[in-house]
Amino acid sequence: MPGNADHSRKLKQHAAGEPISLKKLAEYLGLNPATVSVVLNNVPGRSIPQPTRERIKAAADKLGYQPNLLARSLRNRKTHTIGVLVPELAEDYHTQIMSGIGDYLIAKGYFYFTVHHRHREDLVEEYCHILLSRGAEGLIAIDTLLEHPFPVPVVAVAGHKRIDGVSNLLLDHDRAAALALTHLYSLGHRNLAFMRGHPFSSDTADRWRSTVQMARKLGLRMRPELIIQLDRDIINPDLVYPIMQQLLSSKKPFTALVSFNDNAAIGAMRALQDAGLRIPQDVSVIGFDDIKAAALINPSLTTVHQPLREMGWMAAQCLMGRLQGTEKFREQILIYPELAVRESTGAVKLIEHAPVSVGKARKSVKGRDKASRNRIASLAKH
Repeated sequence: MPGNADHSRKLKQHAAGEPISLKKLAEYLGLNPATVSVVLNNVPGRSIPQPTRERIKAAADKLGYQPNLLARSLRNRKTHTIGVLVPELAEDYHTQIMSGIGDYLIAKGYFYFTVHHRHREDLVEEYCHILLSRGAEGLIAIDTLLEHPFPVPVVAVAGHKRIDGVSNLLLDHDRAAALALTHLYSLGHRNLAFMRGHPFSSDTADRWRSTVQMARKLGLRMRPELIIQLDRDIINPDLVYPIMQQLLSSKKPFTALVSFNDNAAIGAMRALQDAGLRIPQDVSVIGFDDIKAAALINPSLTTVHQPLREMGWMAAQCLMGRLQGTEKFREQILIYPELAVRESTGAVKLIEHAPVSVGKARKSVKGRDKASRNRIASLAKH
């Protein structure tokens, strides 16, 4: 064990900014560098007395020893780094998923790089190459269109394309459509407006297909004049405001709106309210995702709930299992949604321009028999 003079010199070197190497730390402790390395790297299967382990860790903390991660990664070909691709960093949907990913990777001692590509195919390709060239052991893609296999394990959140080596973690959109439409149907709504997602989103095609199929099962007519097509990547609610204004100016009556996501629903609700319509007394609105703002706006938004943070956690867990060899490759991991019923949906208001007369509508709503209710319940469980 070095004397007090040597101890003071080492501390002065550290204070002056001189890095403390593993060799210098071992000299300070009077131990073999291999012994110090085993303790600091938590190498299993080595019998080193606990007092010695504690002394090594205490000295490393006191002298500010930092391991050379680059040298370690070159030795064992492990960088403990993951690459995460996401379209945007500002939208609540993406950030909640990323929160789950980050929490899991932190708990496992992994570092991650995040890049956002704004749905640009050239950037997706370029960023994947950069992440891999910098040692990423695996990739997690959120709402990102991937086109080909990769030399590392990949998990795609909201991934719909079958690609070798890519595990797709996605929502059961058939169930989501059943939950949303049967909820509105049970409230008496038959004249619905629909919002179709922008072409950039990975979920757009499957969500629309499921919505169309469910509407047919319920006998709901999807009128072309009541279908809104989003042609921009909706991040801020105000971007959907003029689209709703255009729909309202057409004077085509509807009693409920099925929105593509919550942000768009919030913008649509503001346009409806500014037009003098009450929610849900005049028009019911249902969203999708259940972002944090959905429960806080007035009226609070009924929406299809996706467990976003849990989805991020599951994506990271799946990737880690594949990296460590504890989990077999799964092509698809299905997530089941729930319906969060709040204030933005209510029973249909019988108005003069309803597709059937007031008397017939009342009879239809009040006289729905048990078989009809069971049919709705059965479809909701689909």
